[in-house]
Amino acid sequence: MNPSQLQYQIALTHLSEIGSVTAKNLVSYCGGVKEIFTTKKTTLEKIPNIGAIRANAILQSKDEALKTAEAEIKFIEKNNITPLFYTEDKFPKRLLQCADSPVLLYYKGNADLNARKIISIVGTRRTTEYGKTQCEKIIEQLSAYHPLIVSGLAFGVDITAHKAALKNNLETVGVVANGMDKMYPSQHLKYVKQMVDCGGVLTEYGFGEVANKENFPQRNRIVAGMCDALILIETAIKGGAMITAKLADSYNRDVFALPGKVGDTYSEGCNYLIKNNQAILFENADDIIKQMMWDIEQQKPSPKQALLFVDLDEQEKIIVEILQQHQQINIDDLVIKTNLSHTTIAGLLLQLELKNIIKALPGKLFKII
Repeated sequence: MNPSQLQYQIALTHLSEIGSVTAKNLVSYCGGVKEIFTTKKTTLEKIPNIGAIRANAILQSKDEALKTAEAEIKFIEKNNITPLFYTEDKFPKRLLQCADSPVLLYYKGNADLNARKIISIVGTRRTTEYGKTQCEKIIEQLSAYHPLIVSGLAFGVDITAHKAALKNNLETVGVVANGMDKMYPSQHLKYVKQMVDCGGVLTEYGFGEVANKENFPQRNRIVAGMCDALILIETAIKGGAMITAKLADSYNRDVFALPGKVGDTYSEGCNYLIKNNQAILFENADDIIKQMMWDIEQQKPSPKQALLFVDLDEQEKIIVEILQQHQQINIDDLVIKTNLSHTTIAGLLLQLELKNIIKALPGKLFKII
């Protein structure tokens, strides 16, 4: 067997004792994903946070991981599923700002996961008529700005958001806690087809993976990390939606919460976050639009003007200085020139893109605008 690069990438996610943070650390230290599988134990042990136990786990599980990856490739090719490794251009770049982001995602759909505006909407599975109505109204009001709507395909607020997005001709992506062959909940399969045609379905789990309880917090970090802002419709004081909101806040995303009547169980979470300044109170879409500054028509400045008026931190300045010396440059070359990690460089490039300083080109190339 001569494994492909994709097979190594998938196999990396199946190595024992290796999570997403450690996996990215391994790629950085070993110089590539394939090299992880060929590096000697003595070298692996010296990598920070690896040591003898994890080095042994890698060596003992790598053959089985490669076999699993081979089967996964057959499944995704048969079902027209796109694998997205974290170093690739189509991987959701906003996730690269999150240290615990996935290494690999499986995607079926046609929406741009790096759309200019991305909103995540979450809430209780037991939404009230008030919550459902407000969710539908907010999405209808936001539709003029064409955001990509992200949610978790669950009962309640999630599926209400997906359906409202489809009704308003907005692309919507469902992030699920299972493999593509084990769609949960099965009652929503009828909406999955529509979403694939107008948005997509995204997961970090391979085929055969069911929606186990422990998968949902992992799913929630993707919902929280890939957006510009997270909207919380209704939630009890404890639950997955509250966890997602707090994750979004930790990722420096704007968090909006819909207020509700004092004493209502499924408004307690929203009211708590608002009261403790952990979420922005919103009553209608205008509150969100103004906070996100979508109502301001921003004219792109020239490169020189942008560099004069945009605040850059020291690492961003280093990137800009290198780019000014080249017509265009590959992200891997930036890693070499700066001695920064691939993840750090990717996050810096995203920030510079959002500041309209640089532009991403095909082939992992970047240039000053």
